[in-house]
Amino acid sequence: MSKKKLAVIGYGLIGNKHAKIIENLENLELCGVVENNQKLIKDFNLSCKVFSDIRELLKNQKVDGAIIATPTPLHSEHAKIFLENKIPVLIEKPIANTSNEAEDLVNLSEKNSTEILVGHHRRHNNIISSAKKIIEEGQIGSIRSAISICWFYKPDEYFDIAPWRKEKGAGPISINLIHDIDLMRYFCGEVKSVSAISKPSVRGYENEDLASVILNFDNGVVANMTVSDSVVSPWSWETSSNENSEFPNSNQLCYLIGGSEGSLSIPELKIWKHQSKPDWTKSITNEKIFFESNNPLIDQILHFAKVIRKETKPLVSGLEGLKSLKVIEAVQKSSIIKKTVDIE
Repeated sequence: MSKKKLAVIGYGLIGNKHAKIIENLENLELCGVVENNQKLIKDFNLSCKVFSDIRELLKNQKVDGAIIATPTPLHSEHAKIFLENKIPVLIEKPIANTSNEAEDLVNLSEKNSTEILVGHHRRHNNIISSAKKIIEEGQIGSIRSAISICWFYKPDEYFDIAPWRKEKGAGPISINLIHDIDLMRYFCGEVKSVSAISKPSVRGYENEDLASVILNFDNGVVANMTVSDSVVSPWSWETSSNENSEFPNSNQLCYLIGGSEGSLSIPELKIWKHQSKPDWTKSITNEKIFFESNNPLIDQILHFAKVIRKETKPLVSGLEGLKSLKVIEAVQKSSIIKKTVDIE
């Protein structure tokens, strides 16, 4: 099997991780990194060359696929260059800065028959794929409701080292909640309307630091979601899933999926049911579902390689990324106008 050549565009926090993963995978080659911020590449020690821009990369290297890990406002501009050259892209979440930009990317992808993947990497986690299977097999009956908790405290230095994180639009709704939105869509279906409340940053930044959201799904499911980056708590995906070693594990839950015959708690993957029939006066038991731990960032890149080889279709397509972004925009709009917002 010939090696597929992947390029990483942007060598920040996540681009750095992608590049190092590719370097250590068989049948893949890191053919180049594009980064013009000298501070980010001062200690660069990978085997490939660093290019100052995408055009220079394409002029000097054969590229089979590109990972777009630049700041969100640049996603559309950078992804378009590759799509126009019929090179598949994996775009970090969110797919673009606005849904209009995302629609342009999806249309260009379809026009050039070139795939877009979006970096909602949690779908590649075996916890999530196991939960999806439990739901699809009807083990908890029909989903009626869901709860998502995303509370943590980002220290002041998180904002000081990157002042853009203090600006409007860079709060936890767009940075963090979009992951949970994507998973609620994955579990429950398409969102019909959104009602949201947000509160200004208590640290005096331009963005919000707290929001509560109600999602109304086409199929009648209702989900309650809450997010904050200024709450001390053990309840978030980062601190409960053990997915990222940078975060201490709290062994707590962050998602609850409620069904007509049982409920599912995630990430512990326990199915909760009454012993005989559904009856709140009867005792309830739980069954823990076994899953094999994996590194979803690695599996996401391996999946990307399969998509490039046309062996499979994207798990998180450009259209999926667009739909999740539209829900985020509806959350932001609803919190401003203080009304329910319908999703197109």
